[in-house]
Amino acid sequence: MTNYKNIFGKPVKFLATDPDNTEAEGQIWYNSTAGAFKSIVALEAWSSGANLINGRNSLAGAGTQSTALGFGGATGPPASITALTEEYNGSGWSSGGSLNTARRYLAGAGTQTAGLAIGGTTTIPGAPGTTNATEEYDGSSWTAGGNLNTGRIGIGGLGIQTAAVAFGGASNPPFANRDITEEYNGSAWTAVPATLTSARRYIQGCGTQTAGLGSSSTGVDEYDGSAWTAGGTFNTSRPNVGALFGIQTSAIMGGGGNGGTPVSGATESYNGSVWATSPASMATARYGIGAAGSNNTSGLGFGGTGFVSSTEEYNKSATVYTPAAWSSGGNLGTARYGLGATGEPNSLVANAGSTGSVTTATEEYNGASWSSGGAANTARWYVTDFGNSQTAAVMVNGRTPGETYMNDVEEYNGTSWTAVTDAPYNANGVNSFGTESAGVIAGGNNPGIPGVEVAEYNGTGWTAATSLPEAKKFAISVGTQTAGLVGGGGPTATTVSCFTYDGTSWASIPNINQAREGVGSGGTSTAAIGGSGYSAPVIYLSSTSLFDGTSWYTGANVAIGRYAGGAGSTSTAAGTSAILTGGQSGPPAFTNQTATEEYNGETTALNLKTLTTS
Repeated sequence: MTNYKNIFGKPVKFLATDPDNTEAEGQIWYNSTAGAFKSIVALEAWSSGANLINGRNSLAGAGTQSTALGFGGATGPPASITALTEEYNGSGWSSGGSLNTARRYLAGAGTQTAGLAIGGTTTIPGAPGTTNATEEYDGSSWTAGGNLNTGRIGIGGLGIQTAAVAFGGASNPPFANRDITEEYNGSAWTAVPATLTSARRYIQGCGTQTAGLGSSSTGVDEYDGSAWTAGGTFNTSRPNVGALFGIQTSAIMGGGGNGGTPVSGATESYNGSVWATSPASMATARYGIGAAGSNNTSGLGFGGTGFVSSTEEYNKSATVYTPAAWSSGGNLGTARYGLGATGEPNSLVANAGSTGSVTTATEEYNGASWSSGGAANTARWYVTDFGNSQTAAVMVNGRTPGETYMNDVEEYNGTSWTAVTDAPYNANGVNSFGTESAGVIAGGNNPGIPGVEVAEYNGTGWTAATSLPEAKKFAISVGTQTAGLVGGGGPTATTVSCFTYDGTSWASIPNINQAREGVGSGGTSTAAIGGSGYSAPVIYLSSTSLFDGTSWYTGANVAIGRYAGGAGSTSTAAGTSAILTGGQSGPPAFTNQTATEEYNGETTALNLKTLTTS
């Protein structure tokens, strides 16, 4: 410690509490409260991000970790070439505008709002469908750009929309690897004399038009705007490369393999001269990956071998990032679906539903385990709850054993249920939100009604309100009486429309990213979460949809896909804390669930280390 100040430029500090910012990285201090020397050190790791909406391989990527594009590729099985585009906001994926030419093994360049899709193939197998098509993305749609002089499959790309480089790949006839290079000025491609050090395909690039990197199976070439020269050699050879991102002097390569080399998640970092093996490794070994990132401290790898949908984020930082995730909670005492629930994850009430026969059972959750509560007055299923409180809950509508649609309403005070004023219409699968004294019911399922009815509750009685723009049932429904949201749901399992309510009227908002009904929902009208549910054909979803007030995107998957479960959440932000319980899983076997899952949003914390002599 005597020479620490001369080496680091700062003295060892004497502090009562630990620093709370990354500027203290490398600083050593003595924490007088803990009686220990401490420091903040950088951590290098891949962590799980939200899944792609559509799993695929041989796709292209562009942008940064928090503003990425993934486009093209092949979905399956069986393999089918796609034109789909998805946008990543740092937390999840949402649908973007489709390519005009569906293709795989294409190259990407640019940003999320100014991207390039370059070359690729429109057929399976790759020859003879190689294409020279280039498309430009403006943040919402693709338009045709200037064509490559030579169409190629497995082509590499780098740069920005107005200053890009395309290199290597394979073209036909005859179908053979190429070492050629072309430059793009925002409207046209020009063939340049520069050639790679070897002909190659299934490659990636990063950097700029005057300082770029182009991969091979064994390492990289460096481009200075006029010529390619051999750069550093990988420690792990990758015939089909993984996710390459960064700049010429600061890059990351993760994953890759095939062609005789085992597929792996091995990761290496580049300093402009030498590749070093990273202690970080991708959790899912793969190649044919989409990549995004502008440096060697943060990037993204997504999709790849086997049509995977998983996304992984690479970070090298003094901040430890914990991604959003669902985790197991205590099991319900009674397995059932079509139940109601309301409250917060550490204070939830779940009631009614079907165990095979309808039930009056009520259970209360304390954040760890369930206990019996007061029984409802009327057995029913496909009910809806609002109130956001274990001690001030309202259960509305549903169906009886004789399949009669109900308008019965009961209130729960934390001990017992009391019958109160009936709702103005009979239905099940009704959407609801709000508090015990200011609630809303909207739509629902009953062949005798249009499914657009809306009514407001003031704690004692009901008042008719402005109808929904279209019929809705079993939808995501969250918020308050003056700021509510109803999204997805019926009238069919392919409905994606969404609407917000201001206490007077309904307004259209962007469509949900994945159609679902019978979904567990929570949050607010500007920060909503919808977990699991059902989609057509018979698919019990494990995915999660999140809304940030502007767009819908993917969240972490639930462990058990289910339909008609009960849900609750805090009202502060989507994903901060939410819960999903009960429901029915399947097919092929349809099983009533006791499983409870809890959702917690992403968190960050400084990587504090206590120094020891060992």
